[in-house]
Amino acid sequence: MSESEFEPVPGLPERLPPGERMLWQGAPHWLALALGAFRLRVVAIYFAALMAWRAASALHDGAPAFDALAYAFDLAPLALAAIGILLVIAVTAARTTLYTITDRRIVMRFGMALPLTVNIPFSQVDGASLARHEGDVGDIALTVRPEGRIAYLMMWPHVRPWRYAQPEPMLRALPDVERAATILGDALAAHAGAPARPLPQAAAASAPDMRGAPAPAAS
Repeated sequence: MSESEFEPVPGLPERLPPGERMLWQGAPHWLALALGAFRLRVVAIYFAALMAWRAASALHDGAPAFDALAYAFDLAPLALAAIGILLVIAVTAARTTLYTITDRRIVMRFGMALPLTVNIPFSQVDGASLARHEGDVGDIALTVRPEGRIAYLMMWPHVRPWRYAQPEPMLRALPDVERAATILGDALAAHAGAPARPLPQAAAASAPDMRGAPAPAAS
């Protein structure tokens, strides 16, 4: 059974209360999630470098070229297994994740074994930043107030990397991140009673904090 069979509305633990409107829903792109959160490219480069080193070492020791290549490719099954496992995890994570933006909050439903739903009211959001990647894919990181913070490990991989002391929930690997960022920026500004403006762009997921929409008034 899928998570939606246990949800009155896909991605939400209960129906929205009267007056609250859903503005957007989306999920991570599995390949972008694999490349970003699960560092698939780094793992592939690591194994490629290790295999090249083994081949070069064998050639340096006087082994024939064919034997050197065979020695290097002894690692191929391990490399393929590691990459395959990461791809399976990324696909599963993407399929079990759903992000929702309403006119009052952000809801993040994720979890491969034990589904978890995290509600982030706009009153707990101090700002947001946008990180663009290849194509139209990107991430949206949320800066939340201390009373609204959630443990880094509980949120991973839906959290900004390296922010252990002050975790920032992140809508990761969105295939149409510009549209989601515009909707979120407008919603945060409307909640704060401020003019709408684009979310600031973060140079990378590990870049310094960049505040987004003005801090909304506490509800």
